[in-house]
Amino acid sequence: MTTSQEELLPGTRRALLHRIAVAQAEGRAPSLVAAVVRDGRAVWHGSRTSVEGHGPDETVQYRIGSITKTFTAVLVLRLRDEGLLDLGDTLEKHLPGTGAGEATIAELLAHTAGLAAESPGPWWERSPGSLRPELTDVLGEQPFLHPAGRRFHYSNPGYTLLGALVEKLRGASWEDVLRREVLEPLGLDSTSARPRAPHAGGWAVHPWADVMLPEPTEDLGRMAPAGQLWSTTGDVAKFAAFLAKGDDRVLRAETVREMRTPAAPAEAADVVDGATYGLGMQVQSRDGRLLVGHSGSLPGFLANLTISVADDVAAVVLANCTSGPLLGSVGADLVRIVAEAEPRIPEPWRPLPEVDAAVLELAGPWYWGTQAFALRLTTEGGVSLDPLSGSGRRSRFRKNGDGTWTGLEGYFAGEPLRAVRRPDGSVSHLDLGSFVFTRQPYDEGAPVPGGVDPEGWRGIG
Repeated sequence: MTTSQEELLPGTRRALLHRIAVAQAEGRAPSLVAAVVRDGRAVWHGSRTSVEGHGPDETVQYRIGSITKTFTAVLVLRLRDEGLLDLGDTLEKHLPGTGAGEATIAELLAHTAGLAAESPGPWWERSPGSLRPELTDVLGEQPFLHPAGRRFHYSNPGYTLLGALVEKLRGASWEDVLRREVLEPLGLDSTSARPRAPHAGGWAVHPWADVMLPEPTEDLGRMAPAGQLWSTTGDVAKFAAFLAKGDDRVLRAETVREMRTPAAPAEAADVVDGATYGLGMQVQSRDGRLLVGHSGSLPGFLANLTISVADDVAAVVLANCTSGPLLGSVGADLVRIVAEAEPRIPEPWRPLPEVDAAVLELAGPWYWGTQAFALRLTTEGGVSLDPLSGSGRRSRFRKNGDGTWTGLEGYFAGEPLRAVRRPDGSVSHLDLGSFVFTRQPYDEGAPVPGGVDPEGWRGIG
C-alpha cells in the first residue's frame, strides 16, 4: 500500500498534534488552532481547546493582528508593479501633508523610516479608533525618533501611512481595495476587517492563576492597515501558499520574492538572533533553515505565519489569548517537524529544452585570480557562478537579451556579467563588475589587472 505524497504520515501528524497540545497546555491558551501547508495546499489542521466538545477548526476566525501588515504591503507593491509609484519615492510625493513625508515608501515597508513604534495617546489596541480620526492623531507631534534609513524600528503608525497611501492612489477605502485586489482573487472568503461567525472570543489569562478576563474588541480605525484583520487557519494557509510562489492575479513570483528579501539593517541583537525584516515580512534563520512570514498580536489574540520556501512547508498558528504560548517557536517547530520527517521530494531532473551554443561555450571552470569558480547554465537562458570549494561569492544571473547577464543575489546583485571575445570570436575572459575571470589562474593571455609576471609560476628553489 502506498501513501499519497499529498498526505502526511501518521507519525508526522501525531508529532504536529503533540507540539500544539504542549503549546496550548503550557501556554495556558483557551484555544489554539494550527495548519500546515505543503505544495501549495493545507495538508493538516489541528486544534486544542479548554472547552469540552468540538474544538475550533479551519473555519473559525481569530484576530491575526500584524499579519495584516503583510496584506497592506501586498497592496503597496501592486501599486509599484503598476508603475503608480516607486519604492524610492518619498511619501510626500503621493500623500502630502502628513508631517512624515520625508520617509520613503521602501523605508515604511521595512520599518526603517525612523517613526515611533506606537501611536501617542491611550493604548491604541485597547481603545476605539475614533480617538484617532486623522493621520496627525496617529503620528503625534514628534513622529520621528530616529534618522530615516539608519536602523530597523518597528512602527505601527508607518503602516497606517501605507494604508492611507493605498486609499489615496486607489480612491477607495483600504478595506475595499484589500477585498477587491487580494482577498477575492485568492479566495480568502473568511478574512474580514470585522469578526464574522464563527469566531473566537479574545481572552486575557491571569499570569498567576487559572482565571480569564475578556478583552475588548476594538475597531482600529485609521490604524486598521497595521493590525485590523480577522481570519482563519484555512485562509492564512492560502495566503502562505501565495507568499511562497506568487499568483499573477495579485503579485508575480518575482515580487513576492522581493518581499521576502531582507531590506532592513539588523541591530546587533538581531544579528545574534538571526532575524531581520523584508518588505512587509519578517525574515529569520532558525535551526539552519531560512524562515519568512509574520507574527501578530492584539489584546486577546496571538497569531503566527511561518514559511520555509526551500522546504515548501508553511505553518499557521492562532490562539485567543493576550500572551502565553510562543507561537513563533510553535510555527517554526511545525515546519521543522514536517521538513525533517518528510523531506521535500525534488522534481525530476530534465534537460533544458534548448541551449545557445555561445552560452554553452562559457560553461565550466573560471578563475578570479587563483580562486576557482564554476559557471553553469540555468533555466530561461540564465547562468550561475559558484565557488568550487569553500564559501565565497556566488550568484545567479538573469539574461538581458543582449548577450549579457545581471546578478540576482549576494555580492554580485545588480552587477553586469559579459563574455569578452577576441577579434577571432574566441572567448578571452569574463568581465563581472570589473572583475576579470579567466580560464586559467592569472592567464597571461587575458587582460589581468596589474599584469602577470613574465617569468610565470615557480617554486621556492
